[in-house]
Amino acid sequence: MTVTTVTGSTSTAATGGAPAPALVVVAHGSRDPRALSTVRALLDRVRALRPGLPVHLGHIELNAPLLPDTLAALGDGAAVLVPLLLGRGHHVKRDIPETAAAAPAHTRVAAPLGPHPLLVDALHARLLEAGWPARAEPDDAVVLAAAGSRDPQSGAGTARTAALLSARLAAPVVPAYASAASPTVPEAIRALTARGYRRVAVASCFTAPGRFATECAAAAPWIASAPLGTHPAMARLLLHRYDEELRTGRAPRRRAVAVP
Repeated sequence: MTVTTVTGSTSTAATGGAPAPALVVVAHGSRDPRALSTVRALLDRVRALRPGLPVHLGHIELNAPLLPDTLAALGDGAAVLVPLLLGRGHHVKRDIPETAAAAPAHTRVAAPLGPHPLLVDALHARLLEAGWPARAEPDDAVVLAAAGSRDPQSGAGTARTAALLSARLAAPVVPAYASAASPTVPEAIRALTARGYRRVAVASCFTAPGRFATECAAAAPWIASAPLGTHPAMARLLLHRYDEELRTGRAPRRRAVAVP
């Protein structure tokens, strides 16, 4: 298995020796109780990798703490918001920046987790756990199951992740979606089967268990990987996006600053 190594600055170095801004992981939220426990366990992994860095959780909806409450509790401190989201859709472009701009804290908003080689590390590992062979056969293929978005940038990111995973597996990988975009996962499976692929796996491109992940896995005719969850590469990727934003991002947002 290939493991991607990303060398990022430490949080103190990225801020020139000043106290590190808090890392606020922004999760979507889910009615499935497994999602909240998974995200909390992932944050514990992040804390273990970067002791001393304040790590907080905020949700867009459905679960507490909600993001506005998390940011309010930080007062006028500094924070980097890292979306626990895999593409650049509406939540990343509008919801999170608008919430950040209304908060009293000095905030920066990092890029979403995908596409990135560390994300592919986690997808690859989950497929191997599910039974994907060390060497793919000519009639093996994968459907990369993602949540879906009407935003074309989100779809382009998922397609890029599928291409990276295809190169890693040496097998075809077709992106498909649980909602808001096409093809659906069953449609992608049927298309691959019609092309002669006998064993079609579903790679779950979801951060935690939930309705979409469950429905997509149920459609798999062969094997389906588990959500990415607490895989070590996910914790490393959250910290990478945090460090990346500190190195290259724009000035922090303050309350009443317009969102571009």
